[in-house]
Amino acid sequence: AGLRHVYNGTGAGVGLGDELPPRNSRVLTKGSWGAAIVDGLMVHSDDVHVDKFRMSGFWDTELDSILRNLGRTTLLFAGVNADQCVLATLMDANFLGYDCVLLRDCTATTSPEFCMQATVYNVSTCFGFVAQSVDVTAGLRRGVVDEDVHAGEAEGETPLALDPKAKD
Repeated sequence: AGLRHVYNGTGAGVGLGDELPPRNSRVLTKGSWGAAIVDGLMVHSDDVHVDKFRMSGFWDTELDSILRNLGRTTLLFAGVNADQCVLATLMDANFLGYDCVLLRDCTATTSPEFCMQATVYNVSTCFGFVAQSVDVTAGLRRGVVDEDVHAGEAEGETPLALDPKAKD
């Protein structure tokens, strides 16, 4: 690959396209174990799949075009690593004008705990909302749809009763 990892200026160690221990899967490489859909996640025939090649799912992919063509304006974020790929994708979504919700109980990191704390802090203060999946699911079950959420915002309500300053 020859590309240096964004956090490793010397080029030594694991970088983009290098093998990642312990499975020797290539980092951010289509078809590798690291790019596979996790076991247990149900894939439906009408799901849209977008391959990504950088930290952000928006960078050099068709994701923004797909979401705009589908008329989506609010995005839910979950996954690993929260302080790397999840955050990079969420920030790019915010920069592109999407409303972003980080599902705290569906997000983790292999980094030290302070990295997760910083991610939650930055999302809740700068880039969107932090919520628990049970609260979002309850709102969806009540029939809250995008139009209702935005109508409530005009009246001063927070979407889905989410607290933008929530830490957990």
